[in-house]
Amino acid sequence: MSSENVESLSYKFQRLRERLREAISNGELAGKLPGERALAKQFQVNAKTLSKALTDLAAEGILDRSIGRGTYVKGQTPVSTAASRWLVLAEPDTPEELIEAIRQKNESIHVLTDPIEKIRPSFINQFSAVIDLARNTPESFLRDLVVRNISVVVVGREPRTYSMNAVMLDLELGASRVARQLLLSGHRRIVVAADEGQSEIVQAARQAAARIDESATVDSVNAKDAVLAVREGATAVLCVSSSVAKEVMAGLKAANASAEVVGIGMGSSDIACNGCYISPEQIAAATADLLSPHQSTRPAALWLAGNYKHDNGSAPASLQSPLLQSLTAGASQA
Repeated sequence: MSSENVESLSYKFQRLRERLREAISNGELAGKLPGERALAKQFQVNAKTLSKALTDLAAEGILDRSIGRGTYVKGQTPVSTAASRWLVLAEPDTPEELIEAIRQKNESIHVLTDPIEKIRPSFINQFSAVIDLARNTPESFLRDLVVRNISVVVVGREPRTYSMNAVMLDLELGASRVARQLLLSGHRRIVVAADEGQSEIVQAARQAAARIDESATVDSVNAKDAVLAVREGATAVLCVSSSVAKEVMAGLKAANASAEVVGIGMGSSDIACNGCYISPEQIAAATADLLSPHQSTRPAALWLAGNYKHDNGSAPASLQSPLLQSLTAGASQA
């Protein structure tokens, strides 16, 4: 082939590459690109030249190319296609709404509630990522996944190694915000229904209360002792989850006792009481972001702040209105 022909082919190739780049830039080509034959016909070039131009643009980071799934404009690949299959480690009481929210982000999920000891190593090979919604997954199992280059996202707790992603609920912030609203609505004796290992949440509520009224008291109790605390003068119970709130409200009802019950944590359609909650959709979206093929390969932790819910009238009539007004004001300012 003469040098003139080589130069001519080189010019045509470069011209095609720039035409493709411009078509992507102005939106003419978006999402998944047509097949190479159709695209070659559209740009009136042969398929071999087109394929080379697409490969060059992929090398520049403008396109995503993969055998079997096609060619996509960078950043526009569907999660379900780009991320392959996700294994979701759950428990029998894991909210179905959370699992469904994750499924909306990736249809190719497999939910597993069996004990980890029953999982064969070969079973894991079909998954590109593991989302851990369970509370007591052995850290050794999660570390083994990382060693095998499988992305891991733990939800609701801090990871014990920096090699894992995490989506965490900022319960301390939620407790601080809700405690503040309780104080502003007139409460001066508050109890926090929390586990022994959640002292940071109790401390956050105490600090918020102290900023408003140093004489206010915030004590820690378990859910079963909340009724006794109310009988001894507490007027509000701050619960560290929706399930704890349900337990406390049932206990108060059975004892014919009255107090304002508020919650923090993950919310769902059957939230028992007013409070500050993170929705399943928020958790699913954050998890999908961490597992996006366009996300940095460096593990990251996302802290989620909750939104107020204030519409079910869980407060006693004498206290309900001020709290709802302050919650509404807080929500409008957020």
